[in-house]
Order: sequence, then structure tokens, then C-alpha cells
Amino acid sequence: MAIVLEGSSEMITEQINVSDRFQMQPKRETILGIKVSTLNMLMALEQLDQWVTARTQNYVCVAPAHSIMDGFNQPDLKRILNGSGMTTPDGMAVVWLLKLKGHRHVQRVYGPDLLLATCEHGLIKGYRHYFYGGAPGVVHKLVEKICARYPGLQVAGTMMHPFHSVSVEEDAKIIDQINAAHADIVWVGLGSPKQEIWMHEHLGRLNSPVMVGVGAAFDFLSGNKPQAPLWMQRSGLEWLFRFGNEPKRLWPRYRQYPKFLLLAVLELLGLIKTQTKPGQGELSNL
Repeated sequence: MAIVLEGSSEMITEQINVSDRFQMQPKRETILGIKVSTLNMLMALEQLDQWVTARTQNYVCVAPAHSIMDGFNQPDLKRILNGSGMTTPDGMAVVWLLKLKGHRHVQRVYGPDLLLATCEHGLIKGYRHYFYGGAPGVVHKLVEKICARYPGLQVAGTMMHPFHSVSVEEDAKIIDQINAAHADIVWVGLGSPKQEIWMHEHLGRLNSPVMVGVGAAFDFLSGNKPQAPLWMQRSGLEWLFRFGNEPKRLWPRYRQYPKFLLLAVLELLGLIKTQTKPGQGELSNL
């Protein structure tokens, strides 16, 4: 089927065969200590197929520049990003850096595109999708629009994430409800880094083989928020479009970009190096 994109713990450890997980992961390249998967959309879909077929549990993070900077600055988040099954190049700056490092085949694997491509790709395979997160009403609009776009899509269930702190009892009920749906892929739309933390904490507690954190995809694809024009997405200017729509909320995120650019260039030139061991995000001179 052709894929057309329009726009771009102890108990947990016991339940997961770690060696199986890491044997079934795509290659990675380190950017500021974050191990980003060197892939394109087709490769990402093939990897999801492997995990669903093998029922090997993994979570997927999408990583634009601000996520890499968040991981660089926060050792715990860095460990989560590097412990994923895939951490995809979600932003064009990340794609360009990977290409400069010699990975010519890399293309952007952007959250909304990944969701749409997987829904289309999984139609013939009968994949069951669960949608978790989003503001009130958003997840229902999202499912309505995606089902209209891909008739026959199997939606195993939906749930809005509580806005208050979730108790242990509430979390157990959420897990039971999702598990009862027997989904192949759980799409998580909680925003970064909340969704990455949630997926990491629930790895091995959900019986679904794949969780994918897709950030603002729920808002964009449901029509709840406007999406940048395709030319802005492809030219690396999507951040400017989003900042123009939500300056107060997104300023803390995008003010990191100049620092990201400077550090990434210095790393690319070999003038600095970053540690990749968990808990170490510091720079050192060569």
C-alpha cells in the first residue's frame, strides 16, 4: 500500500526482556548526548511492524531540537530518551545534523506524519489503535477525523488523561482499561516531556507492544490547533509558526534553540564532545 503524507520499578524490569528490546532497534547517532535513530518514515514503519509481530514491548519518542536540549539538561529525561525503542528525528534541524554526520537516508519522522502513516500502513494488517491523552474533546475529534480519512481503521479505545495528579489506584484502573482493549499501538498525546515519562513508567505494565508519544499531533490532526504550512515544515520554520500562535507557552521551549545550534555545530566540528552514559549530559573539550 502506498503511503501519502500531507504535511509534514523493579516489577517493570522483571517483565521486560531487555536484550530482546535492544536487539530489535534501529541504529542511532548521538547528538548532544541523545541517541537519535537514523531512519526515515519507511524504516520507522518497518520497525513498528517487527515489534507488533514479535509482541516486543517498546516506546517511541519523537525528538525535535527542544527535546534534545531538554534531555541534555535533564539526566533523567536523557535516560528515558536513550532507553526508547526509537527516538526519531522529528525536527528539520535534527535531520540536517544527521545528514551532515553521514546519514544521507535520514528523513524527518514527524509525530503527526508518523501517526497518519502508521494508521494507513496498518489498515491491511488489522492493527488496533488506542488513543490516550489530549484536552477535553480532542481525542474524540481526532478519532473521528482519522476514521473518516482511513475507513476501516480499528480503534481499540480512547481515554483522556486526568488533569490532576493520578493516584496509584487511578493509574491501575487506567492500565486495566487500556489492557482490556488489546491494542497493538497506544498513541500517547500528553505533550513533551510528560508523555515520554509516562511511556517509560508504563513500559511492561501495558500489554500493547508499542507506545508512541506524538506530542501535538492530537491537536493538529483533530483541528484543535492550526498546523504550519508544508513549506514551513520542510524549511525548518515550523517552530516560528507555532511560536506565533502560542508565544507565552512556547517561549521557554524555543529560547533554547540558539544554544542548541551553537553546541551542535561545535560537536559536529569535533570541538566538544558529550557524554552518553545515563546521568551525564555535560560537555568536555577534546
